[in-house]
Amino acid sequence: MRLNQSELEEGSPNRVKSLLSAGSRVSSPGWELPWWQSTHEDSLVLPYLILIHATAAAGLVLFPWPGWRIFLAALALSWIGGIGTTVCYHRALAHRALRLDPVIRAILIFFAVFNGSGSPDTWVASHRQHHAYADTANDVSSPVWHGFWWAHLRWLWQSETPSIARLCPDLDRFAFAVWRTLQPVILGLSYFGGWYFGATAFFWLGAIRLVFSLHAQCFVNSICHSEPNTPIGEDSSRNVTWLGFMHLFQGENWHRNHHARPALARLGRTWRQPDLGYVVICMLEKIGLVSEVRRSSDWAQL
Repeated sequence: MRLNQSELEEGSPNRVKSLLSAGSRVSSPGWELPWWQSTHEDSLVLPYLILIHATAAAGLVLFPWPGWRIFLAALALSWIGGIGTTVCYHRALAHRALRLDPVIRAILIFFAVFNGSGSPDTWVASHRQHHAYADTANDVSSPVWHGFWWAHLRWLWQSETPSIARLCPDLDRFAFAVWRTLQPVILGLSYFGGWYFGATAFFWLGAIRLVFSLHAQCFVNSICHSEPNTPIGEDSSRNVTWLGFMHLFQGENWHRNHHARPALARLGRTWRQPDLGYVVICMLEKIGLVSEVRRSSDWAQL
C-alpha cells in the first residue's frame, strides 16, 4: 500500500487511524533483540557509532581544549550540517514546507551527510514513518513505547529500513539515491579530513563534532518525545528550551510546535522561540533561492 503523499508531508493527525484500519503496519522493530544485534541493512551503523565515540573520547583526553580557531571551525561545520538537516531534510523534503533551489539543495544535502545525518531519502522515509505512526506502538523511535535508549540510538541499527518507494516516492530517483552511494566517501572525509590541519583538528573537526551533532539530533527523538504525565497514545512531543543551545538555535527543539503544525516552515512560534533555520529560509527566499514557503497567519512572521 502506497501512503497518501499529502498526508505524509503534512502529518495529518487523522492519518494514523486510517492507515491502521487499512491494514498498513510497520515491520516490527528489534527492541527485543540484544542491543548489539543489527539489522542486515544497518550492520555498519553500530561499528561506526562505536568508532566515533571511542575516537571522540580519546580526543577529549588528549586535547581537552583545541583553541578558539579549531573550536569555532568545528562549531561552524556542526551548524551548517544542522541547517542541512533542519532546512533541507526536515522542512523542505520531509514536509515540503518550502521549495529549495536545486543547487542550494545539493549543498545542504552534502553538509547534512557530512554531519552524519545519513542520505536524504532514508532520513525522510524514517521521518515520515514517525509522523504516520507517532505515539503508537508502530512509532519506530518512540521512547514512550520502547524506552529512552531505543528512541535515542538503538533504532538507528536495529529497526527495519523503511520503504522509500512507499513512504517517499517523490524522492525515489537518482538525484536523492546517489547520496547513499556517496555517503561512505563523505563520512570518510568528515572523519579523517581534520588530519590535514593536525592531530587536534583531526579529533575536533572529526569525531568530536560528529558525536556532538549525533546526540543533538537524537535528543529530538528521545527527550523531545517524553512530555511528563502524557497518557499512552496521546501526543508526547514537547518544546525543550535548553536543547536550543545544543541545536545552536536552529529551531528543532520546538518539537511540540512542529507536531501541532508539521506542514509549516517555521518551528518557533515567536521571537522568544529562536528558530535560525527559519531565518535562513527567509534570507534564501529574499534572494530567490527558496520559494513556496508554507506559513501561518496566526504565527508571528519575520
